[in-house]
Amino acid sequence: MFDTKIAIVLREDLAPWQALNVTAFLAAGITAQHPEIIGEPYIDGAGNRFSSLSVQPVIVLAADAEAMRSIHRRALERGIVTSAYIEEMFATGHDAANREVFAQFAPEDARVVGIGLRAERKLVDKVAKGARMHP
Repeated sequence: MFDTKIAIVLREDLAPWQALNVTAFLAAGITAQHPEIIGEPYIDGAGNRFSSLSVQPVIVLAADAEAMRSIHRRALERGIVTSAYIEEMFATGHDAANREVFAQFAPEDARVVGIGLRAERKLVDKVAKGARMHP
């Protein structure tokens, strides 16, 4: 059991490719913020080496647009540094463009399609209230 919880919350109306893309981006952001969650490399029975994975499970949740706004607001109010992906980032092609479009929106105007967070378990549960397990 871990003292912390990792959750990725996706807006429920995303196309499958969008949900997978956003999940990958948000997981990378969580890992960048918390490098200690990365374990040792994997080695199979033949000695082939594979990349390290997270030592901690990641829960993927879904929420409607209104719940996403509430989750985003609650995370900001509690000072949790999250990974966030807004709808406008789908139209960009690289990191600098993502940051540029992200900077154009205040929290109350952002159309957040995904939020990734790692914090104390009970805090993540409170922040993610209104989300449910992703189908």
